[in-house]
Amino acid sequence: MARSLWYNCVMPIEISRIKALCFDVDGTLSDTDDLYTEKVLHFLPQFLFKDPEHVARRFVMWMEAPGNALLGFADRIGLDDEMIAVINWLSLHRKQSDKKFLLVPGVDELLKQLHGKYPMAVVSARDERGTMRFLEQFDLVKYFDVIITGLSAEHTKPYPDPVLLAAKKMNVAPENCLMIGDTTVDIRAGKSAGTQTVGVLCGFGEEPELRRLGADTIIESTPKLVDVLK
Repeated sequence: MARSLWYNCVMPIEISRIKALCFDVDGTLSDTDDLYTEKVLHFLPQFLFKDPEHVARRFVMWMEAPGNALLGFADRIGLDDEMIAVINWLSLHRKQSDKKFLLVPGVDELLKQLHGKYPMAVVSARDERGTMRFLEQFDLVKYFDVIITGLSAEHTKPYPDPVLLAAKKMNVAPENCLMIGDTTVDIRAGKSAGTQTVGVLCGFGEEPELRRLGADTIIESTPKLVDVLK
């Protein structure tokens, strides 16, 4: 998969400002299924795509977390309100899935290293059931002081409401939080709330669009955050 250098400062991160961390879930903590990616790749007409593996991975991610994909699409075409209403309806009415989640390699060790150094929050567009199932599957709940899901605040990402709610619950000013996510939706939510932002390339987002939305730093994968915070 074509990537740039793993650590690319777009704007300098002010480490001294960071008092708390906010993490997206899909594509940031939760990984895609490489087995399904291989199956999709097998059926793709590879001559049509410059990077077939990248396309296959994005397709699998879309299938595993359609809400994130829909939010990203809505963010591009300016239909945030309408798409959020659709996603909220789907969250309330879809059946519970038995599918097991996957963890971005190294995330558990990252959270273990950061635990106790910063208050940490999950800020997810997923519904509460899906968010908690993921966190409980990998015993990650213990690392987070606050868990914000798609329906916790009046509006979900890309609005600042869930980030502001997480900051309030952690008793930290929004400008002293760092929002970590893989999509323009995460970057917009963080910027609107006044946080610094880190874009990760292990999920849905692409480097050019994360740059365009003003991510303060772009890293190859979430576990590289430990190097950013040194």
